Amino acid sequence: MARVPAGVVAAGGLVGGYSVARWTGKRPLGGVALAVAGGVAARQWGGKVGVPKAAALTGLYVAAFGGSHPLAKKIGAWPSVFAVAGGMALASWVVESRA
Repeated sequence: MARVPAGVVAAGGLVGGYSVARWTGKRPLGGVALAVAGGVAARQWGGKVGVPKAAALTGLYVAAFGGSHPLAKKIGAWPSVFAVAGGMALASWVVESRA
């Protein structure tokens, strides 16, 4: 069975976490979605690129989440979420393609 690429999981976690929080009105529930996707992606990264690079990508995932907030004030919430999700997917693809 083919796995969903870790970069897609991470991007989906950023978009999905925001979506859940926004549509349910419960930010902690969005945080759960974000954390679960981040954990799945981190595990996949660890198996493919090793622990140090997986830790760096996981740190980037957390930074993307944090960075989306100030970016949203400049360009809007959804554009910000999509921008950081795209950046995360690209970063993951670059690191994984060099493994």
